[in-house]
Formats: sequence, structure tokens, C-alpha cells
Amino acid sequence: MELDEKYMREAIKQAKKAYALEEVPIGCVIVYDGKIIGRGYNRRTIDKNTLAHAELQAIKKASRKMDDWRLEDCTLYVTLEPCQMCSGAIVQARIKRVVVGCMNPKAGCAGSILNLLDMPEFNHQAELTTGVLETECSEMMKQFFRELREKRKKK
Repeated sequence: MELDEKYMREAIKQAKKAYALEEVPIGCVIVYDGKIIGRGYNRRTIDKNTLAHAELQAIKKASRKMDDWRLEDCTLYVTLEPCQMCSGAIVQARIKRVVVGCMNPKAGCAGSILNLLDMPEFNHQAELTTGVLETECSEMMKQFFRELREKRKKK
């Protein structure tokens, strides 16, 4: 659990980068052999790109670092439960393990709505750990949306 917390703190650092850009604060890191090989944070609004999720950014960087699309012995740490697109990419990348900060009951596809990471019909499943630094991850999301609502009220 200590290692999970260490790397989740790195994912939180990435989420704070998104927060500073007024993006939904989601951060992700991918670890291989004790080293971070991919980092990403949500950039959908700033990039005007539906695909600019933290997980996809990190997967792209990790794949470049590994010189392979397969990330079989990697662990992905993400502050918010992945959506259907990111969960699908995780399965496609053959990521071994996924560690989630807080769950997303409205859009999560690693256990909340469904669990794409553990479907026996697919040729790959990912081990899942949830609730790592859940309070910090959840509070950051709540604070972001509270501030967003306040800004909208002022307009």
C-alpha cells in the first residue's frame, strides 16, 4: 500500500496541473519496474479534444518510452475511475494493474457502471485496486466543481 500511495501522490500532482488550467483535475501515471514511464493529466478543454484524457496521455507517453504498444508489466495510477474509453484503452494496452483514487458513479467503467477491466470475454483483464488516497482525490474533484459552480453564478 505504501508504494500505491507514493505513485497515487504522483498522479495527484498531475491532476493539480489540470486544475491549474481549469480542467477537471484528473491525473495519471504509469509505472514499470519501479519507475514512472508515463504521465498525463486531463486536457480536454484546452486541447479541444475528446481524447485528451489523463490515462490516454500517459499511455501514449509510456508506449513511446517502452517502444511498444503493449504495457504488460505496468501499473496505471489514476485519481478518478476511468471512463469507458480509457478502460478500453487500458485493456488494449494490456496494462497489468490499475489503481484508482476515487470512483466515478456517473461515468466509471472500472466497477461503478460496469467493469471493462475484468470482462472474461476480452483477451485481457487488469487487476484493480480502488480507494487509494480516496479522500484527497475526491476532495480535489469536489472543490473543483464547487469553484466552477461559484464562477458560473457570478456570470
